[in-house]
Amino acid sequence: MARIHPSALVDTQARLGDDVEVAAYAVIGPHVQVDEGTRIGAHAVIEGHTTIGRDNRIFQFCSIGGAPQDKKYAGEPTRLVIGNGNTIREFCTLNTGTVQDAGVTRVGDDNWIMAYVHIAHDCQVGSHTIIANAVQLGGHVQMGDWAFLGGLSGVHQFVRIGAHAMTGFQTRLSQDLPPYVTASGNPAEAQGINQEGLKRRGFSAERIDVVKQMHRLLYRKSLRLDEALRQIDALRAEQPQSEADIALMLDFLAAAARGIVR
Repeated sequence: MARIHPSALVDTQARLGDDVEVAAYAVIGPHVQVDEGTRIGAHAVIEGHTTIGRDNRIFQFCSIGGAPQDKKYAGEPTRLVIGNGNTIREFCTLNTGTVQDAGVTRVGDDNWIMAYVHIAHDCQVGSHTIIANAVQLGGHVQMGDWAFLGGLSGVHQFVRIGAHAMTGFQTRLSQDLPPYVTASGNPAEAQGINQEGLKRRGFSAERIDVVKQMHRLLYRKSLRLDEALRQIDALRAEQPQSEADIALMLDFLAAAARGIVR
């Protein structure tokens, strides 16, 4: 049975799984589903058409599933979907989607989301990410697995952040940040690759060397983007063990409608 503090306001239509904990003065709306093992802190508000998976920890004073901050929103039953094993710290705001996009904001599994983070409507956050204190994601942002955003970073709407990418403190992203790349500054400038992060995730020295080669082609050879793409593609034949890493980079760059951080 769910354990609900007597002062919490939980709508009778809300669906709470086994062992869900709801702390004092939390508010949970009628269209909310929370799966087993999730803990919801004091004064948190969970509303809208929101689905939250297993074993999440939502800290006090969070606002989860609120209406999108979009003037076009007209009350449509858009959604927020949160996966399993996430930590969402104090005062975070996560909004539902809009019908101008797919109608759903998604957060994957095992993400570490620190205090005061805002995840706007229609964002698509992968899994195993770290989003540090006071990061602000504009609408429609896409964030790949294992990416890391430094504290107080701001991300413009529709920007994409590649898997394993990383930003430094107070970075402003207004263009796409390719996979593996680290960036910092206002506006953001590429600094190198996320080498330490790749080591921690078990990348071999050979795979990391190929990532370095891709970085040199993008940022150190003064090549046009189309020429860099051709030369990165040529690495497939030379480095078959890194086929998946090369494909990840090429697929990301091919869809970079906003341009990339250079």
